[in-house]
Amino acid sequence: MSKPDFNKLDRTNIVAFIEDIFERRGAESYLGEQVTMSQHMLQGAQLAEQAGASDELIAAALLHDIGHYTSEFPANAADDGIDNNHEDAGAAVLDPFFPKLVADCCRYHVAAKRYLCATDEEYFGQLSEASVLSLGLQGGPMSDDEVREFENNPHLKEIVQVRVWDDQGKDPEVTTPPFQYYAPMLERAVANQ
Repeated sequence: MSKPDFNKLDRTNIVAFIEDIFERRGAESYLGEQVTMSQHMLQGAQLAEQAGASDELIAAALLHDIGHYTSEFPANAADDGIDNNHEDAGAAVLDPFFPKLVADCCRYHVAAKRYLCATDEEYFGQLSEASVLSLGLQGGPMSDDEVREFENNPHLKEIVQVRVWDDQGKDPEVTTPPFQYYAPMLERAVANQ
């Protein structure tokens, strides 16, 4: 796939653009997990909705890994010891169109994994094998200084919650609504930007 022309995106077509990505590439493998990319992201949104989260937080849970679709790195980058920085790629797509909370949950969900590994003794043991592998590529648990800095983020609670849903959204037996179910919610989030 060639690199998308992000200059042609605007508030009227960003949700349709994301829906197209889900339709074309959603069945792709999710980095060694037992679910596809779309199953994983839709499970995150469903978990957020089941928890009674706001539209913005549901959108964040749905879109937290969108950077896997927009990054120029190959799908097997982790196998080659390369971190694809999908969190930054995704946030770059979301920033112009979605509220800061949505983009920040994407931008910092990897940092939240590192944060939780440093601050929660039980968290590391709950990670999937693929998440453990990527943790090493992403810098490992945060240092004490990194933890203190990360705790200053005004969206810390929401970012960590999206991370938890990220970790839980890897069940091949779970059935979710399709992307189209969440499209109106995304449109509302864009309108609120």
